[in-house]
Amino acid sequence: MVSEQGVLIVGGGLGAVRTAEELRREGYPGPITIVGAETRLPYDRPPLTKEVLRGERDDTTLEPREFYDEHDITLRLGVAAERVDTTAQTVTLADGTVLGYEQLVIATGLRPRRIAAFGDLDGIRVVRSFEDSLTLRADAATARRAVVIGAGFIGCEAAASLRKLGVDVVLVEPQPTPLATVLGEQIGGLVARLHRDNGVDVRSGVGVAAVRGDGRVETVVLDDGTELAADLVVLGVGSRPVTEWLDGSGITVDNGVLCDAAGRTSAANVWAVGDVAFWRGREGHQVRMEHWSNVVTQVRLMVPAMLGRESLHDVAVPAYFWSDQYDVKIQCLGEPEATDTVHLVEDDGHKFLAYYERDGVLAGVVGGGRPGKVMGVRAKIAAGAPIAEVLG
Repeated sequence: MVSEQGVLIVGGGLGAVRTAEELRREGYPGPITIVGAETRLPYDRPPLTKEVLRGERDDTTLEPREFYDEHDITLRLGVAAERVDTTAQTVTLADGTVLGYEQLVIATGLRPRRIAAFGDLDGIRVVRSFEDSLTLRADAATARRAVVIGAGFIGCEAAASLRKLGVDVVLVEPQPTPLATVLGEQIGGLVARLHRDNGVDVRSGVGVAAVRGDGRVETVVLDDGTELAADLVVLGVGSRPVTEWLDGSGITVDNGVLCDAAGRTSAANVWAVGDVAFWRGREGHQVRMEHWSNVVTQVRLMVPAMLGRESLHDVAVPAYFWSDQYDVKIQCLGEPEATDTVHLVEDDGHKFLAYYERDGVLAGVVGGGRPGKVMGVRAKIAAGAPIAEVLG
């Protein structure tokens, strides 16, 4: 059982808030403290590339200040954690404050990758924080031509939002299609079609050699020598887990914080959750999923374990995520991989549905604008149904 010394949660996002909330729901009476590097109240990040960027929302706060007061949760915002001593069970903050803990939860999330070779030209943006999104929104108000580098989910969503704001967009992706590494080339091709149908110039199979400008970005040079005029560049080239503050702590870090199937790390009384956590999956391999719903699932497994109880939650289907692009919600259920056999069962030229087969069974489903049909195969994915049974 967690002692009265309390639970210290480092990271001010969804994982931190839901962990604190679940602890109280499970009846934990001790002190809970959340440490966050940003000054804002913890907020939801998925809308940043969508509603916030488009100016449709100005607040994605997860819980109001009253929530923390009512649940006796202490917030220390605007100060980052700098190091942890797992022997003394303390965390030192950037302002010199030293906090003790009985249980420590690492929920520090990700940091967008930047490309050092591009220099520090103005107009090169990433989207991770609320301020990033507001800055990009302001840029979009005057920008005429944007180049989005990287066609993963962040890049695709940013491209769609910028296009809706009236900006001419070129989407550049070294892989054969957008989302190829996640969903495979066949479905990636349908995503490319969606963007082209909405006026985006999709350049696949080519990388970026340089970004040039005098103080501010003016030109993007592709690997094939093509020069694209641009007054705005958005980087969607991936993120890396925020783990630098764990150096020297003895906590094992490998593509994130290495955890078991309940979030335990290599150090006693230390746990990790969310995008920073490299959990052991249901088939025994390590996975790090950067998706909103995965955080909620992890919290429901981790908190009972922290309290010495067995989780009663159903985790038969470990992954669900979605991406809103234009008027299509792309949903994924299960664990599809780019190397799976893809069965495209519906495609009307705009909306689509595809089943992913691995070793003869249904591994996942991806749908664009087909929410009912995606969720309708949840039980079959959980049961490992033969693909022949699903296809009928």
